[in-house]
Amino acid sequence: MNIQSAACAPRPGALVLNPQQQAAVDHRGGPLLVLAGAGTGKTMTLAARVAALVADGAAPHRLLLLTFSRRAAVEMQQRAGRLLHQALGLPPTAAVPQLPWAGTFHSIGARLLRELAPQLGLDEHFTVLDRADAEDLMAWVRQDLGLDQAGEQGRTRFPLKGTCLAVYSRLVNSALPLDALPALVAEHFPWCVEVVPELGRLMQAYEAAKHAQHLLDYDDLLLYWDMLMADPTLGAQVAARFDQVLVDEYQDTNRLQARLLERLSPQGRGLTVVGDDAQAIYGFRAASVDNILRFARRFEPAAATVALERNYRSTQPILEAANAVMALAADRLPKTLWSDQTSSARPEVVNVDDEAAEARWVADAVLRRREEGLRLKQQAVLFRTGHHSAALELELARRRIPFVKFGGLRFLEAAHVKDALAVLRWAANPRSRLAAFRVVQLLPGMGPARARTLVDALQAASDPWAALRRYESPPAVRLVFEDLRGLMLRLALRPPPWPQELSLVLEWFQPHLERLYEQAVPRALDLQQLAVLARGSRGRDAFLTELALDPPEASSDESGPPLKDEDYLILSTIHSAKGQEWPAVTVLRVVDGCLPADLSTGSPVDLEEERRLLYVAMTRARQHLSLMVPRRFHVTQQSRLGDRHLLAGRSRFLPESLMPLFDHPGPQGLKSAPGTPPPQAVVDLKARLRQRWAAPEAGGPSGSG
Repeated sequence: MNIQSAACAPRPGALVLNPQQQAAVDHRGGPLLVLAGAGTGKTMTLAARVAALVADGAAPHRLLLLTFSRRAAVEMQQRAGRLLHQALGLPPTAAVPQLPWAGTFHSIGARLLRELAPQLGLDEHFTVLDRADAEDLMAWVRQDLGLDQAGEQGRTRFPLKGTCLAVYSRLVNSALPLDALPALVAEHFPWCVEVVPELGRLMQAYEAAKHAQHLLDYDDLLLYWDMLMADPTLGAQVAARFDQVLVDEYQDTNRLQARLLERLSPQGRGLTVVGDDAQAIYGFRAASVDNILRFARRFEPAAATVALERNYRSTQPILEAANAVMALAADRLPKTLWSDQTSSARPEVVNVDDEAAEARWVADAVLRRREEGLRLKQQAVLFRTGHHSAALELELARRRIPFVKFGGLRFLEAAHVKDALAVLRWAANPRSRLAAFRVVQLLPGMGPARARTLVDALQAASDPWAALRRYESPPAVRLVFEDLRGLMLRLALRPPPWPQELSLVLEWFQPHLERLYEQAVPRALDLQQLAVLARGSRGRDAFLTELALDPPEASSDESGPPLKDEDYLILSTIHSAKGQEWPAVTVLRVVDGCLPADLSTGSPVDLEEERRLLYVAMTRARQHLSLMVPRRFHVTQQSRLGDRHLLAGRSRFLPESLMPLFDHPGPQGLKSAPGTPPPQAVVDLKARLRQRWAAPEAGGPSGSG
């Protein structure tokens, strides 16, 4: 079916569906790779393909749509629904077929595991741990093994819980067995090579603890789904459910996710993946760019490839510079972005003396563009790492330029939110030591030692709730403990209809919130938000799983004063900016040591990911792009050596051969353009230095030095 007339244009005045987009929509049969460059209408194309498949007779419940965020899945369904309305001639009020199997890899995995848990030896009421809780459980197991003390053979340091979980996560997502741990640690965590045997024991103990407590962490949702697909009977049953499998942002998949897709569609029939190898920037999360680079060649005959190259976002000069940066990549899929948005303004490479001059230049440029009609919200400053914006933040504060920096505390990381959810998790899963331990410590007088004694007693019992009913609480905490005991037994044994369960929890928690935390009023608003979210869930288990897999971003915990300005500048890491766009973008510290990051220059694979990171930053800009190149910047770690600044060179991703693609506005720092005589002040300074050091009689040092 030709969906052309039904699609919505990516930009006003743009073609509805260009020939490449239409080819991607019309493909049927074997595997398809849609190589979608930045700003080429990827979401619209995928939504149009979904709509065309349904309009051609595909059953919506037999379509599996996998994305990397729930928001992306919802947006895809909404766009496909609008297209179906138009293509099928339905009235606006008519119901559109829903896609019941649209969601993130992890949410689809959780749904399948919940349904098939008994066949896999899982408790159907398993609890899904978010990252923070998984770290806490890792810390608990680490302590049980004595690894928090001085290590064996005189070692005095063992990796902290976050590093231990990162090692485990990379092992799982790389689809590697435990005996591959030494090689993995040597490559990605070299500072941990001396404790590999202990890490191996910790991984096994962590797995055992989760199994005993009916817990799955974020990575387990993929691991157990993969185990399910590996079973000949169960795997075949799951694969037979779906005629079409469509995957968004395929360049961000890891090896485990790629293997899952191979098992869902071994021959590739009905398999569509959409992505851009040039935007693969999540290698630190075990994502593998090889998945998309090698996708077409995995099948016989090779998968069809459609490249979307017409860009609807940026001007042609910006695209020419971005294309040139990626053309120097060691391994890439052929793709050249182009646009009909012509402009005489080229992107800029701005040389400045140091980070203070960089901050002043950026602040001046931001205010100048604001006076020219570009609001602060339409401008973004991007950087490789959060601390790279420190000098700019001070300059913006000094000039009273409001800004918002992306990357704050996530909703589920707020302590008071975790407290309330721990009560629900304990009620849902009495074997969860982590949840019980946290809840019991909310009581005044119940410190870690007493809490652990209680939790150990409950875990040793065949019926934890019966053990809780019999437990003799210490006299000092008897009254508050009775309140908690009554709440937990009611939630576990005779719960009210959902979401009244959460209302009971919040009512019990309110006095503890006021006692334990400052600024209880804004924190109480977070708990009210929990209650609002709960209304949209089917029940307690679904609510806890949905929050763990796709948590809200905002939280009042440790937040600053409310933003009272109607406009503000955007500050963001490049990773957080992926998927965003602004009329004007400035990238800080485009120098070796920062972009690429110093720690990434030793590995060719890591170095190429840094190149792609710069490409992602450049392709966020619509009309204005400035790349900042400070000649030196402050490095705190070197202060003890008496050198507080580090000299920097322009990023190796911007060689001299690419400089004609950029303008070079002032200030230019101390480096003169080729063929330009040095300033007179520099000539005078050099002459004075030669005179000072020429001979001892001139007042310089003697030749003995």
